[in-house]
Amino acid sequence: MGDLMNYLRGFTPWIAFAVVSTIGWQWAALTGLAVSAWLLANHRRAGVAADALILDGSTALYFAAVTAVAFTFPDSGLRHYSGGLSLAWLAVTAWATLAVGRPFTTGIARQQAPREIWHNPVFLRVNRVLTAFWAAAFTLTAAADAAVTAAHLGTGANIAVQAAGFAIPAVFTARYPDRVRRRLAPAAEQA
Repeated sequence: MGDLMNYLRGFTPWIAFAVVSTIGWQWAALTGLAVSAWLLANHRRAGVAADALILDGSTALYFAAVTAVAFTFPDSGLRHYSGGLSLAWLAVTAWATLAVGRPFTTGIARQQAPREIWHNPVFLRVNRVLTAFWAAAFTLTAAADAAVTAAHLGTGANIAVQAAGFAIPAVFTARYPDRVRRRLAPAAEQA
């Protein structure tokens, strides 16, 4: 459960962005930037390892870019697609961590896991699977959100799509490592 809370805490800037977006996308972007910078600074001061902060750093970069665009071009059509764009950004981040062999979930999991299993092939595989699941969820949710926006189905539909896009991988993240442990337990007992 601790890992799940770490993942969810990392999405606080995105939630803040969504809440404030009803006022205007410029203020939502600035709020997302402020929250992400604050979280990143707090985590660094607390000594959280850099590999556990990949999403935090990526989030801060995203909101810095969106804030600049939102205040420079406040009437940009991008404002209508900001939900899908944010999820696409997260998808690119997650896929990139897989491509370079450093799944973003690994650093987060290391905060809870004993050091002796950090290089265990099962631990590493579980994190590749978790990161791939998040990456796929972000990708599909970004596409679905863009489709909902293009179809003018309303804010409620966007919120439902985005909520599912976070809830489903969060539940998977909470359950999958336990499933793997249960599956491996009989083999470990026989050894």
